[in-house]
Amino acid sequence: MKYLLATLGLLVAAAGATGIACYLLGSEPGLHAAARKGDPMAWLRTDFHLDDRQFAAIRQLHDGYAGACDEHCRRIQEATRQRRALSSGGADPAALQAADRRLTELREICETAIARHVRQVAAIMSPEDGRRYLAIVLPKIAHFDHTAAPDLHLEHST
Repeated sequence: MKYLLATLGLLVAAAGATGIACYLLGSEPGLHAAARKGDPMAWLRTDFHLDDRQFAAIRQLHDGYAGACDEHCRRIQEATRQRRALSSGGADPAALQAADRRLTELREICETAIARHVRQVAAIMSPEDGRRYLAIVLPKIAHFDHTAAPDLHLEHST
């Protein structure tokens, strides 16, 4: 029994050490640093292997689009507030339908613009990295609440 417990303890320690070694050897420190800082641009640079030229071009695209993105979110938030006010104020169904149509229209404008921007970013990357980037980011566009730019959660996905 004494040897059984010692053997089990040794196996658990070996499995733990193996797990830690695999994690450390299989992870990229730059990705972890970007995630800790919450820096999407650092994540992009590291995870998608961007050289200085690519990174500068993507940063320029991002900086140029940021104002439009903020404006889209602002308009959607305002339309949402107006829709809620109508809803709580007992507005007629036609006014509620018009508010719903306006929200749908604004969301479509926003999501179309973001998708176009994301495709422009992907076009700067290598073809393989661009495809992977699109696979990660495009699905997130339709699932955010338009209170701010889409959150990528900086999780490493393959």
